Amino acid sequence: MNNLIIQNASQVVTCSGFTGKRGKEMSNLKVIENGTVIVTEGIISHILRNDEPIPIDTQSYNIIDATGKALLPGFVDPHTHFVFGGYREEEFSWRLRGDSYMELMRRGGGIDNTTRATRCETEKELVASGKQRLNAMLRMGITTVEGKSGYGLDKETELKQLRVMQQLNEDHPVDIIPTYMGAHAIPSDWKGSKDEFLNFQIEEMFPLVAQHKLARAVDIFCEKDVFSIEQSRRYLLAAREQGFQLKMHADEIVSLGGAELAAELGCLSADHLLQVSDKGIRVLAETGTVATLLPLTAFSLKENYARAREMIDAGCIVALATDLNPGSSFSASVPLLFALACIYMNMTSEEAVSAFTINSAAALGHADRIGSIDVGKQGDLILLQFPSYKFLPYHVGMNIVECVIKKGEKVV
Repeated sequence: MNNLIIQNASQVVTCSGFTGKRGKEMSNLKVIENGTVIVTEGIISHILRNDEPIPIDTQSYNIIDATGKALLPGFVDPHTHFVFGGYREEEFSWRLRGDSYMELMRRGGGIDNTTRATRCETEKELVASGKQRLNAMLRMGITTVEGKSGYGLDKETELKQLRVMQQLNEDHPVDIIPTYMGAHAIPSDWKGSKDEFLNFQIEEMFPLVAQHKLARAVDIFCEKDVFSIEQSRRYLLAAREQGFQLKMHADEIVSLGGAELAAELGCLSADHLLQVSDKGIRVLAETGTVATLLPLTAFSLKENYARAREMIDAGCIVALATDLNPGSSFSASVPLLFALACIYMNMTSEEAVSAFTINSAAALGHADRIGSIDVGKQGDLILLQFPSYKFLPYHVGMNIVECVIKKGEKVV
């Protein structure tokens, strides 16, 4: 029945809310000191202080004594590329030598490299490797993850990636939110034909993905030498006509105006934003489009971090994500994510927690059902080894998640 009582938690860090938190709201985690949470049939049914009586018959409930431990919502990772074939360890060595990400792409590395490997792998192989990565994420407290396609760039492999995510969503405790990213790069067989490639995406791939309900959102890599602002606008407007929600890789390498376009189109999120303009920050703050920041990518590429402090102070809804992928961020390390966000991006512990729970849920369009400890939401919870959420960035680089609960069932 997925009935569970977690009692005597030193903190119940609710992150309460049903929409993303912006600006100063991100600092209010709505913590209940010494609390109890009850999950009934997988849904949070009661949130109590320890001095309040439990108002139900507990005989059909499992009970966890959380004395000395902080209870938080399960983490939500709103930007990953976790289904892929092959690895790019050699390219990582080249980058350490000074080669840029765009130089690697021009030499046939980067996304093209992973595309070739992913095309060669079977669905069974991709399911097996995807499961391993999900297991690692789950142990660090991630209970919902977005997965993007985009390592096929042809009909068969793009659909294969999405089917793999569909199967993993059915078989694995972690909830997977699939995003179609057919416009991740220009494949070698379409060089010099960007507009024709986008026509293929719009006219052939969008209807297929929509018909088989393989993705809820569509993403595009809006970047110099990849897809322009006008090309991205055309692609995303066509996706909206097919019923998809919209997301964007925006302003990662150059300040192109991606954030402005994401705000104009009402995208769920604009992601990366390492080079976002002042105007881009301002227009994101004026809309509900989430600014999703990926510090592990900046760290791996030795780039300057996104201006999280300025975005929060301007009133943006800021989320965090790992960007797990085989090239620019081969990591889903939640401990490192919190350390980088707080130490190098000038986020407070409270803001970082909001950014990886309720705001990351908003970046997926699911803040109404996950991302906080609220009555009526899914019973996705984590217990820390320590009595406070402030240990997340403080115990640098260490996984302090002791117990993971998914829909009221202890899974780690």
